[in-house]
Amino acid sequence: MSKNRRLAIQKKILPVALLSILIVVTLSGCLYPKERIEQQQGVSRDVVRNVQAVVDDYQAETGLLPILNSAKMVPRFEKFQMDFVKLKEKKYISEIPKAAFEVGGSYYFLIIDAETNPQVKLMHLPTIQKVNDLQNKVLEYWQKNKHLPQKEEQYAGFYVIDYEKLGMKAPAINSIFTNQSQELLVDKAGNVYVDYGPDIMQLILTQQISDDQLVGDLRELLLEHSDYVPVRAPAYLYQNNEPVAMLDRHMPKTE
Repeated sequence: MSKNRRLAIQKKILPVALLSILIVVTLSGCLYPKERIEQQQGVSRDVVRNVQAVVDDYQAETGLLPILNSAKMVPRFEKFQMDFVKLKEKKYISEIPKAAFEVGGSYYFLIIDAETNPQVKLMHLPTIQKVNDLQNKVLEYWQKNKHLPQKEEQYAGFYVIDYEKLGMKAPAINSIFTNQSQELLVDKAGNVYVDYGPDIMQLILTQQISDDQLVGDLRELLLEHSDYVPVRAPAYLYQNNEPVAMLDRHMPKTE
């Protein structure tokens, strides 16, 4: 990551981190402002907890999970969507949560780690829609001009998008985790990603996460400390005291 990029992240994060600490001292809550984020996004923690309890009951009684079929190539953070229709037909729920896409809400309810430790998480659909729209524009530009609409390198292999070349303004995306504005990046293959590096760094600062926890893919920290998935995120490793984005195939292999 460039020096200018690092300074920009620090300027963006540190005031928020200090404010979060002050909130903790005052309210004796958790350091990561999870409740405040969920209130802004309109999803109560109880909703996710209640759906998790239903999933646990369903699995205990049937040996299965209430999920829709998904293609093998679907990314982990988009893969196993909740089958609310089945749950309602079998009387496990009386109504589908209002936050769910099926009834006009802004989220897909997903089950993460279905084979090992099934957890209910939320995928923010407005974010993925904006990424998909930009992805189409990037590919159209690439096909027409034979090069990507990219500017400087943000991380190794990830570039700032040149919106002027696309004839548009940068889409406004606020993080589901911190409510900060997020940047979109493009890799050498033309794939568009959301940069969650500042969100992860804020989480590390506010939760005072120790070095021994900063191993492997840092997206796991976002899952552990919230009810949301980092949709369309690259993988992240902690290097030189900051999260660094990289492609999944370049991540160290784990046993």
